[in-house]
Amino acid sequence: MATDSFTAMIVEKTEDKNYLIRIGERFVKDLPPGEILLKVHYSSLNYKDALSATGQFGVSKYYPHTPGIDAAGEIVESSDGAFKPGDKVIVTSYDLGMNTPGGFGQYIRVPASWVVPLPEGLSVRESMILGTAGLTAGLMVEKLVRNGVHPEQGEILVTGATGGVGSLAVAILVKAGYRVIAATGKSSQKEYLLSIGAADVIGREEVLAGIERPLMAERWAGVVDVVGGEMLAAAIKSTRYGGTVACCGLVGSRELSVSVLPFILRGVSLLGIDSVQCPMELRRTVWKKLAGEWKPEKLDAIVQECTLHNLEKEIHAILKGQLRGRVLVNLLES
Repeated sequence: MATDSFTAMIVEKTEDKNYLIRIGERFVKDLPPGEILLKVHYSSLNYKDALSATGQFGVSKYYPHTPGIDAAGEIVESSDGAFKPGDKVIVTSYDLGMNTPGGFGQYIRVPASWVVPLPEGLSVRESMILGTAGLTAGLMVEKLVRNGVHPEQGEILVTGATGGVGSLAVAILVKAGYRVIAATGKSSQKEYLLSIGAADVIGREEVLAGIERPLMAERWAGVVDVVGGEMLAAAIKSTRYGGTVACCGLVGSRELSVSVLPFILRGVSLLGIDSVQCPMELRRTVWKKLAGEWKPEKLDAIVQECTLHNLEKEIHAILKGQLRGRVLVNLLES
């Protein structure tokens, strides 16, 4: 072991049920059991991390706690024959950063079953620009492809397109050859979305026009929805015959008000996406594509970088919907 202690974000719950964020010292000996001890080089900020860091929605039950559902770096110790010290790997999802100390610390210890070898074609840094957001976006594209949605069939709608998952979904779909229409409530971000490959940018009001009807005019060959609620309902109602809608988010609402008509009259498919318990075989398949044929051309246009010491302001910004794209957390400089 190179070190006994390390720097981490520590979230503490006070007696009056407030949550305080500080950067402090943790000890390797206090990390939970697991076959892999990883020195974290980079992590990334996700909405779930912000919820964990502020004690919301029961994401994390036990405090003090170190959030961070993403981590990538170099293995320091391994008791599993599939991995050895020096291997570069990715860890996302499962319980990491929820109740298992996460990637906002310079070391994590996890089960080997959570670990993905860094695929050829991705640097450690690039893997965390993608992170859970990229994996989720990739899973959604994979579902569209497996359900028969191909570029020649028409436009793909991406909702919530300025967020992490939305931005990466736009970039991945464009790399895969699709014509992408990005939907956002942030009109000021039109040039950003065009710069990462969107063919056009539309406002929420255009997506929602006619939502009071059980069926809307057919437009989309496929949809990647990260919003939920009315946006998802409108997307389903306006998907073309035989099209597919992939959904993963609920920032708009967890409720869905839609009749069965899009499903029984147009044969629309609604597919849910989960990246937390995603099977390892599928996880590795998607990571390989993200490192290869689906690797976005302009990853650096989607990301801003910070250290642990200026991460708290980004946490509050993401909760307010003020961030664009991805926030990369550099643990090497923390």
